[in-house]
Amino acid sequence: MNQPKRGLSSVDIAILGAALVWGGSYLASRELTHFASLWGMMAIRFVLAGVILYLIRAFKPVKFTKMDVISSLGIAVTLATVMTVETTGIYLTSATNSGLIISLSILFTPIIEGLVSKFWMPRMFYVSAIGAIIGVAILISGNGFTEPNLGDLLMIVAAALRAVHTVSQSYFTHGKFTKGKPVDTTNVTILQLIFAGLFFLVLDPIGTVDAAVTYGAREWMLMGTLVLFSTVYGFIVMLWAIRKTSASRVALLQGTEPIWAVVIAVVIGGELMNAIGWLGGAIIVAACYWGLGIENRAREARALTPAT
Repeated sequence: MNQPKRGLSSVDIAILGAALVWGGSYLASRELTHFASLWGMMAIRFVLAGVILYLIRAFKPVKFTKMDVISSLGIAVTLATVMTVETTGIYLTSATNSGLIISLSILFTPIIEGLVSKFWMPRMFYVSAIGAIIGVAILISGNGFTEPNLGDLLMIVAAALRAVHTVSQSYFTHGKFTKGKPVDTTNVTILQLIFAGLFFLVLDPIGTVDAAVTYGAREWMLMGTLVLFSTVYGFIVMLWAIRKTSASRVALLQGTEPIWAVVIAVVIGGELMNAIGWLGGAIIVAACYWGLGIENRAREARALTPAT
């Protein structure tokens, strides 16, 4: 039996890479929404990503199965729902509040995964998750917090939905739902992206066409970066990694996303961050790495415990 390894594995590094490109996606997304609707931008992003991944897959084709389609539909529903609620919440509250609240998914994920799998992490895992959230609070609180509003409530819902989406990827690709039935990770990712993109296209067809017509060379370059790195790479890594590890571990590593977002904003976007912000980033890294060790030991202990 293969035992989980301590420390950072190749899977962890791949997830951190996805967190990095997702952290960088905020700049590109913000720029693109200045030229066309948010829904139109996401329709183009997800459909293009799905098509590109399909073309890549053509070099080594694997037949799409009924289970691939059903699994991807389930994941696409949670993805589209998360994106809808999250982006609406961002428009109604401050970036500071939304950044902090969405990080609650780090804590929600192991709770939801525990409800589904009936396997709970040790208490200290949740302490590490809370530590990461505190780090995010310190990281992004330089400008202070705004009064709670409807947007804050939507971001809390989005954080819970993001956790549901993470766990659903595990459930629909290698959980009880697909037990004994082959599911191809790449096929599921392709269909998930296309189905989500079609959802946004139906939601705002005029905005999608307007975006395609309005974008110039610079906008299409930003879209290309968003599609290739944040979507094609990010999503295929997430589905691949979640089959190699747990949804809780994936969520904890995703907790480094705010760090990458800030670093890229400072280096590329020219934004400034004080020493308190960097302290928050250090706390996130420490809390996440601590949580990884706890998660490893818990699963090692479970693997060594004889089934009853």
